Amino acid sequence: MSGHNPIYRVYRFYADGFRSMTLGRTLWGLILLKLFIMFAVLRLFFFPDILGQFKTEEAKSDHVLEQLTDIQP
Repeated sequence: MSGHNPIYRVYRFYADGFRSMTLGRTLWGLILLKLFIMFAVLRLFFFPDILGQFKTEEAKSDHVLEQLTDIQP
């Protein structure tokens, strides 16, 4: 690759920046840990697998249709 290619220059800029980080690595680690907690752990508590109890796709679609069209007083 040539040093004049703009994509290569952007890649080298970020690669050199991440390579020389000290505090930034810790901060990225905290960010990744927080994302893992948000998407993996909290998903278990707030988004249960309700459709997992149905065996067929037709039963799942019937349940969803019933829930969407059910009018609550």
